[in-house]
Amino acid sequence: MIDSFSKFLSFEKRYSSHTIVSYLNDLNQFKSFYSITYGPIQWETVKHIHIRSWLAALASKGISNRSISRKLSSLQTFYKFLLRRGILEKNPLKKIIAPRIGKKLPYYLQESTVHELFTNDLFNKDFSGLRDRIVLELLYSTGMRRSELMNLEIHHIDLEKNLLKVLGKGGKERLIPFGHDLQSMLKNYLSKRHCIANSNNLIISDKGKKVYPKWIYNTVKKYLSLVTTAEKRGPHILRHSFATHLTNQGAELNAVKELLGHANLAATQIYTHNSIDKLKRIYEKAHPKG
Repeated sequence: MIDSFSKFLSFEKRYSSHTIVSYLNDLNQFKSFYSITYGPIQWETVKHIHIRSWLAALASKGISNRSISRKLSSLQTFYKFLLRRGILEKNPLKKIIAPRIGKKLPYYLQESTVHELFTNDLFNKDFSGLRDRIVLELLYSTGMRRSELMNLEIHHIDLEKNLLKVLGKGGKERLIPFGHDLQSMLKNYLSKRHCIANSNNLIISDKGKKVYPKWIYNTVKKYLSLVTTAEKRGPHILRHSFATHLTNQGAELNAVKELLGHANLAATQIYTHNSIDKLKRIYEKAHPKG
């Protein structure tokens, strides 16, 4: 059943390999808990009390509500799959309530920090330095995800119209505009890249091969560490910064949603937090009773 579910996530839902691994890990964790506690698992005989005991065991180990909720979501998706396939008739999760999760505001860089990152001559003048700058520029200028950047190919870039075609979650395509400065950098980069390339991917290693997720993470962290001591210094902080700075400058939330590739507006609304803070400061400075 888990193998069939894995194929469903891959071929029908078109989830990324990383997401599928997370789902399968959660399912196998529950399966292992059930087998140790109650004996060999039969998915049709699992009851809500078994799931509740698993959640209690996770909580007793200090697992956060956010992680527990994610694991529960994996199990919920699996049972919905079994119900749709007619393999099961009842969903034991109907009586399960997910733990409450406090909304976590995203980390982001101040605009002054981003300015320092790109104006302080931190990047070498050779191919590697130019490529590293392109990595950070693309993440901040377009808000794309690390996986999207890693899989971005040369033919996805339109240097005439200053547009990128990005393949996002679930295989959904979206177009993202970029500025003239980035256009010039990309032209310069592409003119040097063809000498060492063994891949159609835009971002390549020094040996001309496709880069991997940890490489992008380490590259971003290396340069962000030069301008900030923030706890979060991975690629996603540049995505958060992109969205926060757009909303601060008055961009419509629906437009930011489309640029980020969010499925619904609720996911984008977390980026209004800083705009509200900004409005409060304006009010305090400008209003007689502020």
